[in-house]
Amino acid sequence: MSIPFGEQLHEAHILVVGASQGIGLGFVTHLLTLPRVARVYATYRQPETATGLLALAHPHLVTLPMDATDEGQIAFALAEIGAITQRLDGVINCVGFLHSGGLQPEKSVRQLDGEQLLEYFRVNSIPTALLAKQVLPLLKRSDRSFFTSISAKIGSIGDNRLGGWYGYRASKAALNMFLKTIAIEYSRKSPNTTVVALHPGTTDTRLSQPFQGNVPADKLFTVERTVTQLWEVICGLQPSDNGGFFSWDGTPLPW
Repeated sequence: MSIPFGEQLHEAHILVVGASQGIGLGFVTHLLTLPRVARVYATYRQPETATGLLALAHPHLVTLPMDATDEGQIAFALAEIGAITQRLDGVINCVGFLHSGGLQPEKSVRQLDGEQLLEYFRVNSIPTALLAKQVLPLLKRSDRSFFTSISAKIGSIGDNRLGGWYGYRASKAALNMFLKTIAIEYSRKSPNTTVVALHPGTTDTRLSQPFQGNVPADKLFTVERTVTQLWEVICGLQPSDNGGFFSWDGTPLPW
């Protein structure tokens, strides 16, 4: 019987991408409390929006400026990590957006805009593929590792019963396909790495705030609860879970 990832965790080096706030920052804060985690590498795009992260100043924390939509910056950040450690044992990509300024989820095809659709894919989908490309050498050197990205149940094609939110839905569905395809290639090139998509549930962050009105109180999670739940899912991962899509409680989700 395979041993879950959490039971093999020892002196782990873990990278959190998009760690300036929300779930990403929550993961960094949580990981720094774990005795089996030796070092946390955390990326941020702009220092002015990463004040909470930069204020942590923990001896086991390495912060790195990085725009996850720029492959050159991804490669540079990973080179800096590679100068510190020979391996990574885990990657958690928390980069993503739902709304910003005048950009809001579309309720109808009449609201579709080509540039807005491209922006959803540029931020929510493509960075994970570029990250998987650049981080592979470090993950290969770990005896047991994971690569995951925060997805969303709304990106499930099989679960889509309400429609709307075209760009966000499609970009998360594309993210899921990237992760499934990465998992297949990694099974050959880095067989000790488990690749999964994770649905965090509705979390009380800036991303979800305009849309929390219809969310039952018991289904609106604090960042701390979301991170704790997702970390439990990660720690329970088996090699056979490679290429899976899991909800916050560990339940498999339909593609």
